[in-house]
Amino acid sequence: MARPGFGTDGVRGVANAELTPELATNLGRAAARVLGATAFVVGRDTRQSGTMLQAALSAGIASGGADVVDLGVLPTAGVAYVAERRGLAAAVVSASHNPYRDNGIKFFDESGLKLAPDVEAEVEAALDAPAAAALDAPAPAAAAPPAAPPATAPAARVGVLASDSGAAAEYERHLVESLDGRRLDALRVVVDCANGAASAVAPKVFAELGAAVEPLFAEPDGTNINDGCGSTHPQRLAQEVVARGADLGLALDGDADRLVAVDHTGALLDGDVLLAIFAIDLATRGELAGDAVVVTVMTNLGFRLAMARRGISVHETPVGDRQVLAALDEGGLALGGEQSGHIVFRRRATTGDGVLTGLLLADAVVRAGRPLADLAAGLVERVPQVLVNVAVPDPGRLAQADGVWKAVAEIEGDLGDAGRVLLRASGTEPLVRVMVEAPTHALAAEAANRLSRVVEDCLVSG
Repeated sequence: MARPGFGTDGVRGVANAELTPELATNLGRAAARVLGATAFVVGRDTRQSGTMLQAALSAGIASGGADVVDLGVLPTAGVAYVAERRGLAAAVVSASHNPYRDNGIKFFDESGLKLAPDVEAEVEAALDAPAAAALDAPAPAAAAPPAAPPATAPAARVGVLASDSGAAAEYERHLVESLDGRRLDALRVVVDCANGAASAVAPKVFAELGAAVEPLFAEPDGTNINDGCGSTHPQRLAQEVVARGADLGLALDGDADRLVAVDHTGALLDGDVLLAIFAIDLATRGELAGDAVVVTVMTNLGFRLAMARRGISVHETPVGDRQVLAALDEGGLALGGEQSGHIVFRRRATTGDGVLTGLLLADAVVRAGRPLADLAAGLVERVPQVLVNVAVPDPGRLAQADGVWKAVAEIEGDLGDAGRVLLRASGTEPLVRVMVEAPTHALAAEAANRLSRVVEDCLVSG
């Protein structure tokens, strides 16, 4: 079985099959050597395999000479926040929104930022170096009597492993302070924690700020993370919001770095709508740096049109919140995000933070004095968009699949300026994602299904 490499959000694979303890140990050792950090903070989500892989990863980091501080179960953004505050490197054991059988490892530098692709490449090279050196080494010469070791031979440094039970409280204070003293009194919120890393943190923070919180899917057992719940399965949340008469519902994913919302009618608001609400709110208050927002290629055309009507510029990047953050920093901008619900508030965080996003959305509702449904009404007039995920053995072959790209060109010719086509290999799962926007849903669906069949013929059957 091929060893998983770095994708758009770290290394992921089936736990103990593709992502093994041996690989986790070697990744830890390689990262410690490449980053040269004196210490790492390490956290995880609630997956059954998390403790095993975190232990292996920590052992590797320690063997690379760096100390390890175990933060336990904590959202990805919480680990990144602690890393930035303490000036330490970080690692998170999580596969985000993937099912519990998968797991992953992602690294952050001492500024709380995900590693740049060239640094990840260095880690992979360091991972491969010992094996390559062994294969290239000359045959050993005839045995000779062993030389006596120097009396003062230096010992390789071994990192120290420790734990920090106060990190969660530190992150929670940061979240509470993000509202600058404002409160959420009288707001009734249902929070779907996806049985993941925010199961304890999110309800506690909302309650501390005065909201009437009703937690949903906040009882992780190691195997129920993202299982019919969370940001990728918000149907139950929508039902509960309506049934309980709540003001709004918030759905996190397994490591709580993304969020989608539900208004009091049960209508779903994805990342495009949430980002539009935040952009307009910040612009109205004179806090939208550069009067611009950063999005990815997956963002619906309707969002771009909504921003244009309000004089807000839109900067586009490839998929991934790391790409969004790089564009924010390059342009000195404050807000960016993805349709999936990764939203980055650059003045407050170094990565997507679903809990922070939920708090700021609730705050916007309270300040406006109007329901979330009113804030979202007519805001993004969505162009019909169809997304199809095609399971393939090797998504990396997409770039060389000439038959696929010929079909893409034909469909783009048919759509003209009235639509667009986007194909990309997933960086986190063995999938090719096919997205089509068109004047009608029927046209978008027909084109997406046609293209999906070509992808299957070329990359699965071919």
